[in-house]
Amino acid sequence: MEAETEVTSKRQGLGFIVRRARPEDLPKVIMINKVTLPEHYPEWFWREHLEKWGEAFFVAEVDGEVVGYVMTRVEYGPPFVAKGLIVKKGHIVSIAVLEGYRRRGIGRALMEAAMEALKTRYGCKEVYLEVRVSNNPAIRLYEKLGFKKVKVLHMYYLDGEDAYLMAREL
Repeated sequence: MEAETEVTSKRQGLGFIVRRARPEDLPKVIMINKVTLPEHYPEWFWREHLEKWGEAFFVAEVDGEVVGYVMTRVEYGPPFVAKGLIVKKGHIVSIAVLEGYRRRGIGRALMEAAMEALKTRYGCKEVYLEVRVSNNPAIRLYEKLGFKKVKVLHMYYLDGEDAYLMAREL
């Protein structure tokens, strides 16, 4: 069995661990998605992403409880920021942290773990995501991580809100 990627943080005295997601984590991950985000996916979608791209699907734990996750996938296509005609790119499909655990560096640690795995485990040249144009805390985090706004996706979300497509090289 491969060693799990672990990141620990003691920022503000509050510790957490980031580790690869396991099948038994999915019910909690799905619950976190349902209480934090308006976009939801069927269970098979989560399971498929864990099975196909599990090396870059992470959860964050505080005192043994899953409080956040990041789910990714790997795609091929024209680059948004990298060089080349067709590139292997990582897609941050969904990331969420329970409200009471935000602003502790958990989201950043999840993103860093996912980006590192997409680069080293899957050979991705860039990573991208979509984010609501109104989600300023997430946009600030992504910009701190080196993401740039590439374009606006008009009426991207079911409620009609636009999204920024943001990307960065790995």
